[in-house]
Parts: sequence; structure tokens; C-alpha cells
Amino acid sequence: MTRVVIAPDSFKGTITAADAAAAIARGWLTADSTADIVLRPMADGGEGTVSAFAAAVTGSRRMPLTVDGPAGVPVATDWLLLPASDDAPNGTAVIDLASTSGIELLDELRPFGAHSRGFGQAIAAALDHGVSRLVLGIGSSASTDGGIGMLSALGARFLDVEGIEVESGARGLLRVAHADLSELRAAPEILVLSDVTNPFTGPRGAAHVFGPQKGLVDAADRDGVDAALVRLAELLELDASTSGAGAAGGVGGALVAWGARLVPGAGEVARLISLASEVSAADVVITGEGSYDGQSGDGKVPSFVAALAADADVPALIVAGRITDDADRALFAASASLTELAGSADAALADPARWLTAAGTVLAETRTERARASRSVDFRAD
Repeated sequence: MTRVVIAPDSFKGTITAADAAAAIARGWLTADSTADIVLRPMADGGEGTVSAFAAAVTGSRRMPLTVDGPAGVPVATDWLLLPASDDAPNGTAVIDLASTSGIELLDELRPFGAHSRGFGQAIAAALDHGVSRLVLGIGSSASTDGGIGMLSALGARFLDVEGIEVESGARGLLRVAHADLSELRAAPEILVLSDVTNPFTGPRGAAHVFGPQKGLVDAADRDGVDAALVRLAELLELDASTSGAGAAGGVGGALVAWGARLVPGAGEVARLISLASEVSAADVVITGEGSYDGQSGDGKVPSFVAALAADADVPALIVAGRITDDADRALFAASASLTELAGSADAALADPARWLTAAGTVLAETRTERARASRSVDFRAD
């Protein structure tokens, strides 16, 4: 019996990591019906973080709530409660920014109006529940508000020169002159999952690097927001050069100021779902993501999973929406591209579950064919 661990990331904007893993499993079982399948959907702190933990951790519970979305429109979402443990006796809350204040929740980019308040409201709900620890994924932010929306939902007040509380979003950030943190809620243990190393401010900071993705296309606008972030860092007593503080439009820095610890997303998710032990007991490991390309290096899920598999001397395979010419194929024994299987990117995007299932079958058949060709041929060799 073949033991297959399936640990993909989400295929951003098309299918969650949990659904992708299930689809690949269905395909593999079509060709190898006796396989022992272990689903360990992964995340690096972005879209699908909550779903990855929900699929991997027995006894976890989704806790529904409604928050103010990034444009102020109510969003029905949830946070995840993990069971109590020795190091978190009242349980751990897993919350991702993508499902509360994420860019996918916008109907159009709102560079000055979008905010992170909903993320803070979800955190507040978890604190009200009494959790011992927060695990926060901060990928896919819709705003560059420096985290003032989130901190406001947790009790902080940000005031203009006249002492009037500013609105959330970059528009409010530009007017911040004072920060009243006297009512800011006490922070429990907080782990922030992110693969971003950018500082809070400067040419590599939140406004200049990530602002354009959120609508800050004018250089003067980015300069203005960056100057406002410099001022905010002083008010929060935050070292603006902190690695990762620029993540999520500055939410990373606001969380550091609150007492959080920034950790590499994929590695921490893997630790919390015991991925390494599952990989070490496997015969084959499958990972994947939407686009496997030259940027899928350190910190991304496929390269991280491939490294775990190499350490355990287990062959790793990859499924991706597309695989570009500059991708490092040497990490994997075999690969499957949904675009190639479907015939076009549009066809693959229209029905990702179908083509992920097909990819699972192709990879299982490839393994079987290679084993039949010669028992002396190691499947890991291309």
C-alpha cells in the first residue's frame, strides 16, 4: 500500500488548499485505489490559512461571525478554534486577514478607503472567547492603513491634530497625529504567519512595494502614505526597519507593536500540523500552488514541502496551475500542469477541481509506469 501525503497551498482565487488536496486525492485513488491518503493542506499565511488548519487539526471548530469588510460592507466569515494544549490551555485561535480584510473581498481597489478593521474585529471575538494564543495569517491585504483599522477594533484610538478620531484606511492614516493606546486590549501569545520581509517604511516598505497592488499607483500618493507610516511608527514606538513589518500594508508592524512575533508562514503552519512527521512516514509527497515559477523559492509552500521530503528521502511531486520555464523542476520527481492538461489557462481556471483530479491520476499513473519499467529505477530520478 502506497502512503501518499498531499500538502498543496491554495490555488489563489480559484480553489482552497483543502479542496485542492481533496481533488488530487480523488485522482490518485482512481489509479491507485488501495493508497493510504493523508491530507495536509498547507498555507504560508495568506488565503486559505484557516481552511488548512481546519482540515489538518482534529477537533478544530469554525466560529462564525460578521465583520466590517475592507470597504465597510459586512462580511460573513469565521475564525478557527484549535483544541486546548499544554502551551495553549484555553485553545488557539487561527484567523486570516484574507477572509476578513482581504483584497479579494473588494469589488474594486480602494487605495485610501480600504481598511483592516474587520481583521481586528475577528481578533477581538477570539479574545472575547478567552483563547490563550493567536495564530494570524496576514497575506492578501486590501489596504495600506498601517494596521490602524485593526488596532482601532482592539481599543486603540487614532486622532488628528484637533483630537478628533480619524477614519480607518489610508485616508485616515494620513491625518493621524496622536495615538491613544490606553484602552488597547492586552495581547496574548501571538504568532504572525508571513513570508514577507519588507520593513514598515522606506523604498522597500509597505507603501512603495505593496501600495501599487492596492491602488496607490501615483508616486506622490505613495510618498504621502509612507510619510504617514513613518509618523505612525513613532507613535507606536515601532522600529520601522523591522523585517516583515511592512506586510499587509503595515498590519505586520502594528501587530509587532502590539506584542506579536513574526514567523515564516509555511514553516510555522507545517510545525503546527505536524507535517514533517507525516512526510517522514510517506512513500510519496504531493504539493502544489497556482503558479510554480522562478518566484516560488524560499518561504513558499512547494519549496518548503520539497525540502521536507528531501530530508526524509521521500520523492516529491508537484501540481500547479501553470509551470513556467524558470521554475526549479529539479526539486520534484514529476510534475503536472493544469494548463497543459486542460489545454489552456482559461479552461484550467474555469474548473480547477476537475483538472486537479486529472493531475492526481496522471501522477499516480506516472509512478506506476516507472515502477513497472524497472524495479531498479528510483522513482525520484527524472
